[in-house]
Amino acid sequence: MAQVKHIKAIVLRAAGTNCDLETQHGLELAGAQAERVHINHVIENPQVLAEYQMFVVPGGFSYGDDVAAGRILANQLIHHLADPLRRFVEDGNCVLGICNGFQVLLKAGLLMSGGNRKHTATLTLNDSGKFEDRWVHVSTTSNVCVYLKPGQLIYLPIAHAEGKFMVRDAAALNAIVGNDQVALRYVDAAGQRGEYPVNPNGSIDDIAGVCDPSGRVLGLMPHPERFVSATHHPQWTRAERELQIDGLALLRNGVEYLRENR
Repeated sequence: MAQVKHIKAIVLRAAGTNCDLETQHGLELAGAQAERVHINHVIENPQVLAEYQMFVVPGGFSYGDDVAAGRILANQLIHHLADPLRRFVEDGNCVLGICNGFQVLLKAGLLMSGGNRKHTATLTLNDSGKFEDRWVHVSTTSNVCVYLKPGQLIYLPIAHAEGKFMVRDAAALNAIVGNDQVALRYVDAAGQRGEYPVNPNGSIDDIAGVCDPSGRVLGLMPHPERFVSATHHPQWTRAERELQIDGLALLRNGVEYLRENR
């Protein structure tokens, strides 16, 4: 397979998405050529996906989160782009869903084993009963996810009302864990798991992000595109050491994987 010198990322737009510009900017800082494209254009011309190596669903409130967060955009992917997206992943490309994008990917069946669309997992209302908007620590726990290096403690902002990761039953959770699909877990500053507010939404097993079995499709609740510069960190003026820019690193890992493997 010929190596791709310039990685192109498509940042999907729809009514209500509001993190597409920041996501485009973050991907460009990470070394990709990123373009914002409306969902209607992709539905009208699915062949456009062949021009890209990364498909990104950014955060926001797609279609006002009517019915449920991410549900309407997920249905558009299911009914209009299921086969093109399946081929996109099978061809070795990467997919990323951030916050609302995580909700979309999960409800579109792009994250569970074998493209399972039986909805064995979902994201629902936070246990706190309120919108959680702050920074959290998460540990990287998957050995297959191409966006993350395992065994790290990273710091990213969250902003969501429906971020509680839930599974249908114990078998579904065992399958996700057994397939090494748990990409991120909420922890405290010392890397220890705990109850609220360490786990900001009540997610089962403290899950903050999940990848598909290939490791090339990732959905996560924290926002990497909101930490692509040291000045984004809430303590950037008071830090005693050089800050690790965790959001940019995550995006760059995905771009570099594609550059080396496509």
